[in-house]
Amino acid sequence: MAIVLAGTSGLIHQLAPGLLWLAVMVLVLSVGALFGLAWALGWARGTDPVADLTFAAAEADSEARLITTAAGALVYANDAFHRLFPAAADHPAPLDAVTQLLVDPDDDTETLTRLLGGAANGISDHAEIAVRVGPDGTEWRRIVAHPLMGEGKRRGLPPTHILWRARDVTAQRELDAIRRREEELLSDFLDYLPAGFLSADAEGFVLYANRTLADWLGVAGGGNALRGRRFADFVVETEAGTVGGTVPDMHGELTLRRHDHTVFPACLVQSERLEDDGTLAYSRSVVLRDVIWRSEGEGTRRELERQLHWLFDEAPVGIVLVDLHGVVTDCNRAFLRLIGRHREAVVGSTFAERLNKEDRGDVAAQLSKVVMGILRAAHLEVRLPAAGEREVVASLYASRMANVDNEVSGLILHFIDTTEQKDLELQFAQSQKMQAVGQLAGGVAHDFNNLLTAMIGFSDLLLERHGPDDPSFADIMQIRQNANRATNLVRQLLAFSRKQTLEPVIMESTEAITDLSHLLRRLIGENIELNIEHGRNLGLMRVDRGQFGQVIINLAVNARDAMARGGALSIRTSAVSVDVPVQRGHELMPPGEYLLIEVTDTGVGIAQENLDHIFEPFFSTKEVGAGTGLGLSTVYGIIHQSGGFIFVDSAPGEGTTFSIYLPRFSRPVETERVPGELVEDSTPAALEAPAEASADDEPVEIDL
Repeated sequence: MAIVLAGTSGLIHQLAPGLLWLAVMVLVLSVGALFGLAWALGWARGTDPVADLTFAAAEADSEARLITTAAGALVYANDAFHRLFPAAADHPAPLDAVTQLLVDPDDDTETLTRLLGGAANGISDHAEIAVRVGPDGTEWRRIVAHPLMGEGKRRGLPPTHILWRARDVTAQRELDAIRRREEELLSDFLDYLPAGFLSADAEGFVLYANRTLADWLGVAGGGNALRGRRFADFVVETEAGTVGGTVPDMHGELTLRRHDHTVFPACLVQSERLEDDGTLAYSRSVVLRDVIWRSEGEGTRRELERQLHWLFDEAPVGIVLVDLHGVVTDCNRAFLRLIGRHREAVVGSTFAERLNKEDRGDVAAQLSKVVMGILRAAHLEVRLPAAGEREVVASLYASRMANVDNEVSGLILHFIDTTEQKDLELQFAQSQKMQAVGQLAGGVAHDFNNLLTAMIGFSDLLLERHGPDDPSFADIMQIRQNANRATNLVRQLLAFSRKQTLEPVIMESTEAITDLSHLLRRLIGENIELNIEHGRNLGLMRVDRGQFGQVIINLAVNARDAMARGGALSIRTSAVSVDVPVQRGHELMPPGEYLLIEVTDTGVGIAQENLDHIFEPFFSTKEVGAGTGLGLSTVYGIIHQSGGFIFVDSAPGEGTTFSIYLPRFSRPVETERVPGELVEDSTPAALEAPAEASADDEPVEIDL
């Protein structure tokens, strides 16, 4: 009470005499209010059981509690506050007493003032301050200020009292300081390790990297500058020869590119953290560089190790070492590149896992003979399932390995990739077969055509003798019509064998296809929609007008048969430029300027096993007797005899697209005439024979 009076005495002496009585009254009322509140609390504590329990709970609470007025005057302090602030618990202005204990009076006094002002305006806040304990001790207190609104809350009045809570956080701050020092020390250890360290998520994005790795890669800013970037962006080549999208795909030896585009060899070793469902959570990787072959022996030993390194690790053929149990003990880089696997996935596994299932029995029998000495070595062809859906064909050479006691310790296997060679052999065999069939078909066609010419001639003589009223007239007409159909078959055989006489002209594809549109609509029927789309700047093509029409008609009828329930047939033209050779099956299309004609249907599609045979003569998926089996082979022969290429893309249930590539000409039609061109040839007359063949003989043979 004396402190309160002393604190206000200077103010009283400065007041004007007329206001002296008012100041005295305010002071008296304030002191009376404090005594009244204290008396009310004491009276309630002695008369109200609930109040007694509340005060008992406050006294028993281990957390220090203090109640002051909004101005900071003491109202109540529990036992825990007395223990935590013994010098301030009974002080009329406890915050002033606490200020005297502050280690940093300037900053912490401002902090207490901020808490008091905020609580007086209805805002809760907290802070941690350092106080002196004893002569040399220092402890930390966490102080929280809560406004107590009371009855004035409903009337929008400011709080009248403030609840202060405090607790000792010295031990917690010491633990936090120790943990921070340990984290800084650990970070220093990881950042400056003589090896790179990183962790990446399942997508290959860096979660953490140390400074050493960042310096190696030439990235300024330390490991934090690598976070969020793909580690694959710094990889030039891996042990398997390809750069994968995630860090696990790069396990083993690799080549890294610095930020300045210089490269250096390195080795990556890692472990993985998996989720409960087996998916990759993140990887932990260590990167080593400048790893060299070291030896403490003489120079000859080091030279031998260097030679072994080049003979084994850098050999251009795959080498695998297998023990007597069939387990792979070592392999070189060439073998890993051959099968597209990293080292840890191969070494330690059985060699049979690397072979196609159909080849395992024969390979095991041959290798057993080598181990037992029945064969000195073995050479056989094997198939190796590689990464993805690719299958590698390789020549396997197997021989025995012996230890220092000249006992067989395992096998050494050499692999030479012969996949491309096998593909070339198949292409050559297919070419030879097609050439032989073509020669046979051409020779037979010419002889058969001579016989048909005689049959048609004698039929015409008989028709002159037997008029329409003659009973034999209908039979003679049947003979003549069948001979004409046979003539169309001969024409198809000659087209397949590329021995027919073509009369090519330089023409526009737009005009030729437009002239065919009316005939195509009659051929495909009303339940099939025909769409024709012409490209721009197509150029010109040099083809036989009649044979070109037969190609389009055969493909249209083929599409009609594939859409028995209706659908859409689309014919699109466009100009394309091929910059590099295109390999499609056995065909190799050279670079150049081409006119592309695409014939697409929405039919049932072609099975995968039939795609490689659809252009072969007499191959058909239709019922016996439904066609000649020469429809698509005729198309193939006409396109190739015209200097073009034809490819097919199809899948069951997804329709079929035939793509025709014809060499493109840019010269005007009037400036180019080919000897033997039929100038007066008209499209309807030229297409009369193909139309008859399509209606009667159904030259398209693939049932889509």
